[in-house]
Amino acid sequence: MEGDLMIIDLRRYEVRHARINEFLDLWEAMALPVQLRFLQRFRGMYVVDAGVVNTVVHMWEYDSLAERERRRAEMEASEPWKAYRSRLSELDALIRLESTILRPAALMDRLPKA
Repeated sequence: MEGDLMIIDLRRYEVRHARINEFLDLWEAMALPVQLRFLQRFRGMYVVDAGVVNTVVHMWEYDSLAERERRRAEMEASEPWKAYRSRLSELDALIRLESTILRPAALMDRLPKA
């Protein structure tokens, strides 16, 4: 059953408070186009409004961990991604990155499809 279900890569970026708008602008301009090309199934991006408020969260869907690893490796090897990573480093905005892999609970197969 586990191999038949998609997974979600939930990524949390804790950003220096004074740099969050610069981080978001850079991500939209340089990272998102590359990620859409390689990762493809973007499921949302959010800014935390309560809690650690200088946190950005986004989600990507994959068919499996193997697909995630393959797509991310292809992206990491691309020149546009390397340029983004270099610019992000120069910006010095990122405090911490956390990636959590989510898989659907068994009950998801039993729920009516939306």
